[in-house]
Amino acid sequence: MSASASGPNPDGSVAKLIEIAEQPTLGQRLIDWASRPPGRLYIPACVLVGLVLLFEDSVPAGHLPTFVIGLGGGLLLAGMGALRLGIALAVARPMIRRYWLRWLSAPLIAFVALGLSVADIPLKTRVSASTDQLLELREDTGAATAVPRNGEWTGMYSLRSVSQDGDVTHYGIEGAGLFQPAGLAHSTEEIPVGEFVPGQGSRIYEHVSDDWYVWVDH
Repeated sequence: MSASASGPNPDGSVAKLIEIAEQPTLGQRLIDWASRPPGRLYIPACVLVGLVLLFEDSVPAGHLPTFVIGLGGGLLLAGMGALRLGIALAVARPMIRRYWLRWLSAPLIAFVALGLSVADIPLKTRVSASTDQLLELREDTGAATAVPRNGEWTGMYSLRSVSQDGDVTHYGIEGAGLFQPAGLAHSTEEIPVGEFVPGQGSRIYEHVSDDWYVWVDH
């Protein structure tokens, strides 16, 4: 009889040792997780959430689905980043110094996205890129009553309708507005902002740039 057949089973012994080995605690797992710098998943996730929020800001008065996704994703990533940084500061400061660029990436992405949104750059850029097509549509319709557009794209916007009310042209944008319908308005005459305008129903206006305004139905 061979020694391998009569002796103890080495594979079984290793399996038994693994089975009875002490499992890492939650705290140890968190320390191990925080000791590694942000990597292949976290930073791209921050970029994706930043792009979602910039898209939301490019829609007049916001876009509810992307707002919810961006806000929820942003809060989740911010919470994860704060927890990870706090643990790393306590137990793994050399890792922060060594991979400082990775640790700075997420705050820089957030800073850039918030700065562009506060300055309304996404909205102004998208409106500017669509101006010629929107004005051409106004000339083609010239209607005092709303003309349905059924989601047809004009420039970089999908339109519900277009109408003219005096010197003001209203463009209803698909999906625009967090809680109330919204869109763009074009007027060569200045429109009072932040208040109800006589003859314009329940709309309130906010200036974007040049002759363009955002309107929200209240």
